[in-house]
Amino acid sequence: MFVDSSPGVERRSGPGRATRALALTGGVVLAGLLAVAAPAHAKAAAPTASSPAAAPVAAAPVAAAPVAVKATTAVAAAAIAPTISPAARRVRHVSNPATTSCPSGNLCAFVWDPTRGNWKVFDLYYCHRYSLSYWQGTGSYNNHQYGGVRVTFYGQSGNVLKTFTKTGKGTQNWNPVWSIRNC
Repeated sequence: MFVDSSPGVERRSGPGRATRALALTGGVVLAGLLAVAAPAHAKAAAPTASSPAAAPVAAAPVAAAPVAVKATTAVAAAAIAPTISPAARRVRHVSNPATTSCPSGNLCAFVWDPTRGNWKVFDLYYCHRYSLSYWQGTGSYNNHQYGGVRVTFYGQSGNVLKTFTKTGKGTQNWNPVWSIRNC
């Protein structure tokens, strides 16, 4: 629809312009809320290896909606599954790491997976330095490699956090660990 506001000049008006402005404002606000609520390397609470059934629960922050939008918006940080790179020989999910076996020749690392509500197990067989993403809280490992193979856990700056050659099980806080070398 066109409205004459002055001779010889045509201007657009109508509900389309207001709707687009409201949609643009809502999109900008939503993008801002998502950027604040979900940082790239957020750390969520995880249960300990001794209490595998206790799933972490986090309260969702609530943001007030702008005046132009007539509703409140609840924003919750999305749970992200722990990953490893390069890929592990095998990845599986278990309910209890204490009763889970580790194949001979592997270092098995157990980390809580908040997306599944159980433990994610990475069987590390091939000799690599594995980079960890979203490994949070207390978990465990089972070194089932023989012949004195050295395992090393590294921090964010590449500093050595732990190194060992002994086979067997151990508990590990994964928060400071950024990579694992299994050989």
